[in-house]
Amino acid sequence: MLLICGTAPRKDLPLTQGEASLHGDTLRINGAAIPCTQGTAALVSAACKTLEYLEQPSPRVLLVGDDGTGKGSRLLYEHLIGNLPRLAPRVVVLHYMLPVMGLMRKVSESASKAARRPFMIADAAAMYAAKAAGIARDFDLFTPDLSELAFLADPQATHPAYVSRHLFESDSTRIPELVAAAYANGSAARTLVVKGATDHVAQNGRILDTVSEPNVPALEAIGGTGDTISGMVGAFVHGGFDEVTAARVAIRANRMAGLYAGATPATRIWQVIEVLPRVFADHLDDWARQAGDASMERSAS
Repeated sequence: MLLICGTAPRKDLPLTQGEASLHGDTLRINGAAIPCTQGTAALVSAACKTLEYLEQPSPRVLLVGDDGTGKGSRLLYEHLIGNLPRLAPRVVVLHYMLPVMGLMRKVSESASKAARRPFMIADAAAMYAAKAAGIARDFDLFTPDLSELAFLADPQATHPAYVSRHLFESDSTRIPELVAAAYANGSAARTLVVKGATDHVAQNGRILDTVSEPNVPALEAIGGTGDTISGMVGAFVHGGFDEVTAARVAIRANRMAGLYAGATPATRIWQVIEVLPRVFADHLDDWARQAGDASMERSAS
């Protein structure tokens, strides 16, 4: 099972769980209809399309409304703490949730109680919480953007609020330096997917791949295009891809989907997501083979 957990910025959504399915611009989870905009809804929607193409079961989702008070996030944390061993997911993706360091530690402890610890992915606020709680190394994969990578690399940033000061200080030419610092400080998961104008894949402190083509500048203006990468990576890992291959394929698919969709700043994220099956049909086999060849070369070196 692929389990995706997060919040939506609304008051009227109770803790909702069940299999997700995408219908045009609407995500459906156990009867709840959620617009496919940015955030966790975009992440789940990309995972849905990817798993559908791979002929895998739909993702199971835990989603709750949180208007900033943290009440919904705490419900989500408590549910995970009490139920992760029983749910026994193969892959867990943690996304937008109020960063509560003590509760995030308990989630990681609960995951360890499963018969087989799931593959753990964190993005957005869940990633901030893992870093701030000192448990980044408990995670298998993080998907930061440049400012989030700067937060991970900063040994003085002990609280998620500090991410704000990196928003306008980050320099993409420093990515190798920041990756090295994040690993040296114990603030990185085993694998990092750094999202940006040039995407980077790193593992254990070493940058393995960079991707900058196709260059679709309009994707930067469309909310949710980073979330879709996280959703695809989780789905590909669940589908049997190793994590580096999953990352390499996801960042290429995201860019190509923008090209296929003819993305403009007015394009909605669901319009990018709906072309993913075409992208996979045209390119997935080649990308997976290239990634496998690169992995063999790396092992031999």
